[in-house]
Amino acid sequence: MTLADNATTSLYGKDYYLWLEQVAKQLQERNFSALDLENLIEEIEDLGRSEKHQLSGYLMRLCEHLLKVKYWEAEREKCFRGWDVEISNFRLQIQKRLKESPSLHQYLQEIFVEEYQNGRKLFLKASGLDTPTVPEKPVFTLAEALTEDWLPWYSEKV
Repeated sequence: MTLADNATTSLYGKDYYLWLEQVAKQLQERNFSALDLENLIEEIEDLGRSEKHQLSGYLMRLCEHLLKVKYWEAEREKCFRGWDVEISNFRLQIQKRLKESPSLHQYLQEIFVEEYQNGRKLFLKASGLDTPTVPEKPVFTLAEALTEDWLPWYSEKV
């Protein structure tokens, strides 16, 4: 490791934003030999994990709210409008990420059952309903969950 490499690595730990600016400048200037590759690689990997983490969180919350609409009859009339807004928000966030990174659609399919189950846990905790009331296996498909106007329950007067 050269003195310049050590200074760049040291900057990463002391002033992250300045480190980012420096790396961007080095890339623009094609000064590849001065790049802090170890930390740059770590940051790029973290970006991918962060995208996946956001996507899984949105999917979990989407499932939670779809379950509220389907099963929480005591609160449905009072809360439906808010739940519907949240459902739309989570769908929009998911669609936005899929548009930016279409390759994440496969990841979404891989995590669907797990995030449904996590959303189910949150729903059961919030609603206080009995566990057997809501099946552990998804009661809707990923495609249905992502369809703009689809809901697991429709009311004529909500």
